[in-house]
Amino acid sequence: MNISSATFFRSAPDLDSCPDESLPEFAFIGRSNVGKSSLLNIISGKQGLARVSATPGFTKLINMFTMNKTWRLVDLPGYGWAHVARQDKAKFNQAVAHYLRNRPNLCLVFALIDSSLPPQKMDLEFVEWLADSSIPFVLVFTKTDKANRSTVQANIAAFSQRISEWCEKLPEIFTCSAVAKHGRKELLAVIDVAIAAYHAETEANPDQAQQTAKRSSQDPKASGRGAGAGSSHGKGTKSTRAW
Repeated sequence: MNISSATFFRSAPDLDSCPDESLPEFAFIGRSNVGKSSLLNIISGKQGLARVSATPGFTKLINMFTMNKTWRLVDLPGYGWAHVARQDKAKFNQAVAHYLRNRPNLCLVFALIDSSLPPQKMDLEFVEWLADSSIPFVLVFTKTDKANRSTVQANIAAFSQRISEWCEKLPEIFTCSAVAKHGRKELLAVIDVAIAAYHAETEANPDQAQQTAKRSSQDPKASGRGAGAGSSHGKGTKSTRAW
């Protein structure tokens, strides 16, 4: 996929403030300082599109960016802020959880994990919440340039082992580096396939176009949008809480 245009569209504090639209959306989320904004700039091919800050937890709104005038990247607030009041953390978590569970045109979540670190409790809990909530997702291990190759591979293997204890089917795993600009092609390929599947389903079900993405999140095997994405949890439950 080639990106010919990338523009900021809108910021929203919660789902109720998001526009009612049918363009497919792809959400990116991870712990604070995981390199999310840098990755979004690399994917879009437009430096400065998503603001990069040295302050962890800078993103506090649902930020939407329109790509090629046909789909959107969604920059979600990170989790695990060190300098944010507890009540604000809970507020952000609830807003993000509500968006992820109820946005009808959300096709896929990219859960970003710092590959230079061993498995972190917050990351494991969030990924389990995604699976519990039957939300299609893939794992993207960032900052592969911050540690040597053996350490990165060991951390990814350890994370995969931990989630395999409760995840019936492991999600697709990608690696990326904003510094080396590695991983862009692979992530755009996943998005391209998901967009095609999204439009194929909405065309097949024109009267229920706004519900297609939600149906996919409830049963990823029913749609190409869920292909290769993790959402199956061994407990067989559907979460009604934030992580």
